[in-house]
Amino acid sequence: MKTINKVMAMMAVVGMGVGAAVAADANSIVVDGSTTVGPVAKAFAEYYMGKHQSVNITVSESGSGNGAKSLINAACDVATMSRPMKNSEKKAAQDAGVLAIEHVVALDGLAVIVHSSNPRGNLTIEQIRDIFTGKITNWRELGGRDQKIVVISRDTNSGTYESFNELVMKGQKLKGAAEYVGSGGAIRQRVLSTEAAIGYVGLAFTEGVKTLQVNGIIPTPETVIAKTYPIASPLYMYTNGRPKEGTALHDFVNLCKTPEGKRIVEDTGYVPVK
Repeated sequence: MKTINKVMAMMAVVGMGVGAAVAADANSIVVDGSTTVGPVAKAFAEYYMGKHQSVNITVSESGSGNGAKSLINAACDVATMSRPMKNSEKKAAQDAGVLAIEHVVALDGLAVIVHSSNPRGNLTIEQIRDIFTGKITNWRELGGRDQKIVVISRDTNSGTYESFNELVMKGQKLKGAAEYVGSGGAIRQRVLSTEAAIGYVGLAFTEGVKTLQVNGIIPTPETVIAKTYPIASPLYMYTNGRPKEGTALHDFVNLCKTPEGKRIVEDTGYVPVK
């Protein structure tokens, strides 16, 4: 993806009762939240600003939880999240006078990734859970090399972490020795450089690593849409209220419904919403 000159990195504004005000005019949009949704948000911003020179969109990636806090604290116009808002977040929004409206912008399959040299090609959900809980600690136990498994996880504020926890871990705790990193890109880099590593990422972060089949199914657009891949979830944008038709904010969050938006979603590695 070419460099996005106008999409500036911003400091995340986390809920502490204070924060920067959102865009002061209709031609500025502030986006904050998920690193998983980040590639889509940045690509949407680049495309939209290329078509509308008077509009400025800034995109920050502070995590899904912080995106929700930013929306509640009026520190952003759009919260990007790789999980749905929790009931507690919806209540906090309501208490703050914020009407959180959900927009599904893409679908994602959480890919379980290992180093390209790893001989394993398939794991079951149960085997993955046993690895992340520490029940299985060596690849030899799964027919692989005699190597201690290096477990890499997203940080606990991540929506991707929470989706993985719900779909795979079923509430069981990750092993104490798991390494926690701040983005899908960081997991990819760690697995790319570590032969014994295993991690999980959105489909946009699988380049250069080996993506495992899960229960015999590889994550692809077709298996995600058909719901045969067992670790799949939507990707979201949230706004305060339903944006008024004809505004830049409305067009931005609804770009996913257009042919060009669907192409952008595909180009970033995710699955367009049908």
